[in-house]
Amino acid sequence: MQPIEFSQIENFNVGHAQDLTAGTGCTVILCKTGAVTGVDVRGGAPGTRETDLLDPVNLVQQAHAVLLTGGSAFGLDAAAGIMAFLEERQIGFDVQVTHVPIVCGAALFDLNVGDHQVRPDKYMGYQACVNARQDETSRGNVGAGTGASVGKLLGMDRAMKGGLGSFAFQAGDLKVGALVAVNCLGDVLDPVTGKKRAGLLNEDRTAVDDTENEMVDALKAGSNLFAGNTSLGVIVTNADLTKARAAKLASMAHNGFARTMRPAHSMFDGDTIFAMSCGTVAADLSVVGLMAARAMERAVVAAVESTQSLFGLPACRDLTG
Repeated sequence: MQPIEFSQIENFNVGHAQDLTAGTGCTVILCKTGAVTGVDVRGGAPGTRETDLLDPVNLVQQAHAVLLTGGSAFGLDAAAGIMAFLEERQIGFDVQVTHVPIVCGAALFDLNVGDHQVRPDKYMGYQACVNARQDETSRGNVGAGTGASVGKLLGMDRAMKGGLGSFAFQAGDLKVGALVAVNCLGDVLDPVTGKKRAGLLNEDRTAVDDTENEMVDALKAGSNLFAGNTSLGVIVTNADLTKARAAKLASMAHNGFARTMRPAHSMFDGDTIFAMSCGTVAADLSVVGLMAARAMERAVVAAVESTQSLFGLPACRDLTG
């Protein structure tokens, strides 16, 4: 299993649009020929679009785009721009009078940075499609990661900057990649080194504290935990999958969240992962799943290591302790 660029997985184009002043943005993963797509929503506070359609018992077998967006539920408006872009190109489910693009998506909460009155909208979603390229490799403060933050349990004064990351692996002909916007309640740990890379800052803001310990103390004190988080991911692969197997793949990829975010899947996160398959490579789903989880691990770490300080939130590279 060798590392490759996420952009080396054919048939998927990634595009971003963002407002660095307002502190929000969106990311689109396009597959114009259609990709078998599944989803697994684990967090207790999700904001999603067209995820019911991905149930294996339902009619449509492929999606043409997945949207990851900031702006909380408001940001799902960006899907209208993606639909307009694809319909103009006659991409979508053929209903005779037109083509209806299948655009699934999920939103994260970033209204607590920048200008909360500015959210991803139809125009921004359309622009992300215009910007979409096979060779897109941007990370950090871009797209859905623009307003992302981590370690927010004790408020934004102790939080750090999150961001967008990607990573991929190849084994033989099989390719599996992960793209993620990291916006978790808690801390981000590098499972290879065991070191915390970002999260809840200590009182002098020089090193990462421990969110889980603070959560236990807050529970004892009867305090209200800070809400407004959610990390969003997409797995893409050239493996030959059915909708049911794509859904299982999305589920297996959540292991990557659990290994890097402390805690993951809380009631204060809407953690969601999509899985998109466009290929004919025969592969054991257990192998595809373990590669997906490993790619997601590395993508999460890359997200916080690639970002830069913004809106007064220090980045991983700024820590001195």
